[in-house]
Amino acid sequence: MIYRRARVRTIAAPLCVALGLTFASVAAGVSAAETAVAVGPQYDSTHVYVSPGDVDRFTASFVATFGGTRSKKITLTITPTPSHALWRFITSPVGTLSVFGFTTGIPYPFGTERTGYLVTDMDKALRAAVADGADVIVEPFKDPIGRDAVLEWPGGVRMQLYWHTVSPHYPSLASVPENRVYVSPGRADAFVRAFLAFSNGTVVSDDKNAPAIEIGRPNETHRRIRIESLFGPLTVLVSDGHLPYPYGREIMGYAVPDLDATLTKARESGAVVLVQPYVSDGRKAAVLRFPGGYIAEIHTAVVR
Repeated sequence: MIYRRARVRTIAAPLCVALGLTFASVAAGVSAAETAVAVGPQYDSTHVYVSPGDVDRFTASFVATFGGTRSKKITLTITPTPSHALWRFITSPVGTLSVFGFTTGIPYPFGTERTGYLVTDMDKALRAAVADGADVIVEPFKDPIGRDAVLEWPGGVRMQLYWHTVSPHYPSLASVPENRVYVSPGRADAFVRAFLAFSNGTVVSDDKNAPAIEIGRPNETHRRIRIESLFGPLTVLVSDGHLPYPYGREIMGYAVPDLDATLTKARESGAVVLVQPYVSDGRKAAVLRFPGGYIAEIHTAVVR
């Protein structure tokens, strides 16, 4: 199918949550007109790929660090071509994660998509995405609870879309996870224009001289763009690609009330602190690597 111009409001959601999982409520603060098409950022799901032997270790460590629960481990096929993966779903106060441990090879391009969003109508959503500048790199295919597709936005940012046959209902989050997107100077504006059009989002700030300690380069500056939409916050980190490890590997940032206490829990659960705490843009932040290799930024607001 060729997707042409259309426009649709979208909502975000995790993969395969309906497989035996139920929740109590929907997000508050959304108008009646919006409710039919967009629910809230608790419907985002970060996609985490680890080895099969690390599925339990990673999910246990993440829950011990941030709180929440994890589903039972099951085996499923999440790709349009033959494959098998162990899967566990994490529901936490800071976001939801679909965790995959493939027992077969991972069919391309799966494993390169950072997150998933639920849409009310897959075909309309894809036509809108294409009209706004995205490529459909995996055409829609059926899964056990609906349909899926994968998009690539200008700058190479990949995301998955879902449509569920039965509308899910999830509780609000204590804090909404922040997508951290790294793009080149030549594609940053194109990505921002495309994603804003698709998400009906707003640029909260566009700092062309943000402290580059945020990307591991103290005493330099870089461009940082913060976006808010019904998908949740998204930070665009504009980079020349000269990034010290682990920057560029962390796809999500998690807001916590007490950074030091969270770091203690993380260490005790097997995570490693890759970047020690630093302060920038009203935040005290650090970077963690969890068992299995998942890397995440965590931060707390600094009282001024």
